[in-house]
Amino acid sequence: MVTIEEALRIIEDQKITLQRETKPLEESLSYALAANTVSPFDVPEFDNSAMDGYALCGLYQEYKLVGEVAAGDSKDISLKDGEAVRIFTGAKVPQNTSAVMMQEKTSVKENTLFLDEMPKAGQNIRKKGGQLKEGQKVFEKGHILNPPSLALMGSLGLAQLEVFSKPQVNIITTGNELVKPGESKTEGQIYESNSYAISGALQQFGFEHHQKTQIQDDFEATKTGIKTALDSCDVLIISGGISVGDYDFVKQSLEENGVNELFYKVFQKPGKPLYFGRKQDQFVFALPGNPASSLTCFYVYVLPLLQKLSGYVRTGLATYQFPIKHPYENRFGRPSFLKAAVFDGKAQILDGQGSSMIQSMAKGNALAFVDEGEKLAEGDLISCKLIS
Repeated sequence: MVTIEEALRIIEDQKITLQRETKPLEESLSYALAANTVSPFDVPEFDNSAMDGYALCGLYQEYKLVGEVAAGDSKDISLKDGEAVRIFTGAKVPQNTSAVMMQEKTSVKENTLFLDEMPKAGQNIRKKGGQLKEGQKVFEKGHILNPPSLALMGSLGLAQLEVFSKPQVNIITTGNELVKPGESKTEGQIYESNSYAISGALQQFGFEHHQKTQIQDDFEATKTGIKTALDSCDVLIISGGISVGDYDFVKQSLEENGVNELFYKVFQKPGKPLYFGRKQDQFVFALPGNPASSLTCFYVYVLPLLQKLSGYVRTGLATYQFPIKHPYENRFGRPSFLKAAVFDGKAQILDGQGSSMIQSMAKGNALAFVDEGEKLAEGDLISCKLIS
């Protein structure tokens, strides 16, 4: 058995080779860049108007209107002192433009423009290179592409991006008692739910599963199912069958398939019977079968490895310290990840901390960590991993 810190260190210390690929811009969300990105030109490429209004030459309150410039117009206009043109947001400002006045502060009579106030030099003009200079670094290698990142890359004309590939993930659930939702079940059977939790968590953080399989509690079936899954994945996630019961065949089946155990069992609650192994460049997590244990182990241990394999610079859930809303004492005898809700800057430990209880987890948004035997008074800081 290992400690939480030892388990996380073993995962972090795994030597890996990152794979690269070229993705279309629209398919690159949540991928990590495989190279630094520099701007191929100034952004903006030309001085342009920040709003709908009038481009002015000189600083007065009365101008002669001489034309109009719309966004996308390529015509080259040069203003003379005391002249103005109607202009729209994003349009290139004419030569000799001193300022742009928003239309709400103007009035027009025949061909004369009147301003409600004196303009200020340079107001409402987006200057060439004001956001980026040609050759300036835009993003570092490893930057995770979010929606604003995609917008910026698009504005640079980059239709294809070089990114680190994401790992191929397969999921196996085990258990004779499990029935797929929507099918009929008999006394003693339950509906399978863990694969939906794991699949959803993968999607939540920008990953997908390639294959999802349910197998019975049978040694040959388990061994064959694991062999088949390993034929087409980088990371295999197994839920159930990893404890020490008479029908828990996962650990032995992994050994039979040449998977090298890196750790088995973690001194924690929930999720003590957690397994992590490796076969060449493939990784295997065998998670406990209880729903809350399984999902907790995914968030704490599986997610950091998936992110590491994807070239992320920082891995794992965002962790913060919050004052706790009430006294709490950890009486579980092990360091514990507790279902919690963080609202208005304070953390509350939720009822229903059992390993099988998923409802409280669904209502919360964090995993709060409390060490073995730790006692907290109201207002004490508690470490929380935010899961949503």
